[in-house]
Order: sequence, then structure tokens, then C-alpha cells
Amino acid sequence: MYSTTDFKKGLKIEMDGVPFEIVESQHYKPGKGAAIVRTKLRNLNTGRIQDHTFRSGEKVEKADVEIREMQFLYQEGDDLVIMDLTSYEQLAIPAASTDGKSDFCKDGEKVFVMLYNGKPIDLEIPAAMVFEVTHTDPGLKGDTVSSVTKPATIETGATIQVPLFINTGDRIKVDTRSRGYLGRE
Repeated sequence: MYSTTDFKKGLKIEMDGVPFEIVESQHYKPGKGAAIVRTKLRNLNTGRIQDHTFRSGEKVEKADVEIREMQFLYQEGDDLVIMDLTSYEQLAIPAASTDGKSDFCKDGEKVFVMLYNGKPIDLEIPAAMVFEVTHTDPGLKGDTVSSVTKPATIETGATIQVPLFINTGDRIKVDTRSRGYLGRE
């Protein structure tokens, strides 16, 4: 059991048999009355974010979540196909439940899979990864304003904003949480 004093970003809790991840938590003490904790929770089954308010000191269940290393094989329709490295069993995860992390999965790459009661529900990927730019428009010569960006498609098919000097074939480092450009490799 977790108390509201234990709440922090990334904590996995369970309410009414549904697993949630705390996205944001803020303790609030109004001038009159008891303190409350306002949270934003991400439903780990559907990926939807909802607001929920708890009374201070309220207890919630700990989610039965296990994280296991697996291999991402390929994307088939709206599902991601992964393989358990110990039993070689193939499992499917709905891409919608990964909160956009599926855009950064390379075929054959090892990923950490979050299992809830033995069922895969989410992926854990590194915060920064290196990708090759497969397509981007060439930048205009002499256009050196530092805040100007252009769209670029990386090897996984995701589109991110990059500075004008990035060209097709360049290897770039990407922040997978914010989908932001971090630098060249």
C-alpha cells in the first residue's frame, strides 16, 4: 500500500483493479479544510491521462507490475510484436498504450516491457537514443538563425523537429520523452 505522501512521478498504483502511473502530483493545502493531493494519472491499459484528487493520507494499492527485458521484433498494424528472450514466446502490445514510445523502437532492439498480471502493457526505452535521418529537406544556405527548425524523418518513421543544418544521412541524438533534438552523433 502507498500513502499519498509516497506519491512521485513514475509511481505505479492500482485503483479499482486498473493500473495507473502517476504523471504529476501536487500537494495542496487550502486555507480551510483538510489537505488534498491533486494528480494526473496515466491509465496503463489505455494510455489515457485523467485527473484525480486524493485526500491527504489516503492509501492506494501498489500495482502488480513487473519489468522484463525483451526484444522488439516488428510493428504489425496497431500492435507491437515483442519476444520474451527466455521462453521465445511472442507477445503483442497495443501501440496506443505506449504513449508514443513505439515511434522510437528499432527492429531487433532490446526493450524493457512492463507486464501487469503477466500481460504486456507498456514499454520502457532509454531517455536518449541515436537515430539516422532518412529524409529531411535541405536547409537554405545562409539561413543561420538558431531557433529555426525543420521536420526530419528518422529510421523508425517518426518525425521530429531538427535544426536547419541537419541533412539526410546524419546521425542524431533524440530525447524520446519530449521528441526533441539533442545533438549530432
